[in-house]
Amino acid sequence: MSHRSVDRLCSAAPVAITMGDAAGIGPEIVVEVFRRRPEWSSRCVVIGDLAALRRAARATGGLLPMAELSGPAQAATVPPRCVPVWPAVRLQRLPPFGTIDAAAGRAAADAVELAAEAALRGEVAAVVTAPLHKEALAAAGLPYPGHTELLQAVAARHLGCTPAELPVRMMLSSPELRTVLVSIHVPLRQAIEAVTTEAVWETLRITHAHFTQRLRWPRCRIAVAGLNPHAGEGGLFGREDIEHIAPAVERARAAGWDVSGPHPPDTVFLRAREGAFDVVIAMYHDQGLIPVKYLGLAHGINTTLGLPFVRTSPDHGTAFDIAGRGVADPSSLMAAIDAALQAVQPPAPVAVPQ
Repeated sequence: MSHRSVDRLCSAAPVAITMGDAAGIGPEIVVEVFRRRPEWSSRCVVIGDLAALRRAARATGGLLPMAELSGPAQAATVPPRCVPVWPAVRLQRLPPFGTIDAAAGRAAADAVELAAEAALRGEVAAVVTAPLHKEALAAAGLPYPGHTELLQAVAARHLGCTPAELPVRMMLSSPELRTVLVSIHVPLRQAIEAVTTEAVWETLRITHAHFTQRLRWPRCRIAVAGLNPHAGEGGLFGREDIEHIAPAVERARAAGWDVSGPHPPDTVFLRAREGAFDVVIAMYHDQGLIPVKYLGLAHGINTTLGLPFVRTSPDHGTAFDIAGRGVADPSSLMAAIDAALQAVQPPAPVAVPQ
């Protein structure tokens, strides 16, 4: 099958939504999405436990019809105001809300794996993941600290390579700011050591490809944040910016990309928010995520760059403290679904003069 044929197949396929941890708010916000956006019933398929979703529907204002599907291909037949469920993941018992439960962690991970495999086969157009709990994953004996690493492992297995041979990056975005991380879930000491020229270059390459190839932007203005205060102040506050970051920036500029930096990290995010840049490359987790999350979680989106399919998620966690109360805000999940649907839309036809 040609790449063009795969694109056509994926654009007609539904978006897969994983339920998340059944003890958290994932099932609640998933169900609430279909109350607020009933037209998405035929464009999505939820992978998760049917009983957990029904419990979530009761918690959020009453029952919603559940359309039980045998696979993603049936999603197009689901009427509005139904939750399209592919119950490929089943729990033997429902965990109490707000508890770390190994079975719930395993089920959440299984749903993510099934969604990724379906995306790799072209059965779903994209994957949107509701929150899972890292301690529940660990309790289930899974070696992944989060979604990103799990999805990377599944994709690498499908492609016949190691995860290291399929580098991915995390992008957190809101309507006001986008930031991509060089390193993700590692201690701060290790994150500083991970700032190498090759790691920064790889982040630039993956980011540039996401915007110019997957999203088909004609240009992407990328700003690279420095590691040290004032981006090292010419070496006065450390030489990492000069010796590790600047060479990667120069390599990207030599390739013809619109890349600049390293910029002082205490101002570069403000400049991006004001429109000077489209995306900021941050050197470590908190440097990049604090500015985005400070702007508000309601519309934040987490996107995994570098995968062979589109994956988005809300930018919040399982919120065990409010799970089961029916008060969780689905806005971030709705934004993630909307972004996934937009990313897999086929390009608009170009008019040809007669």
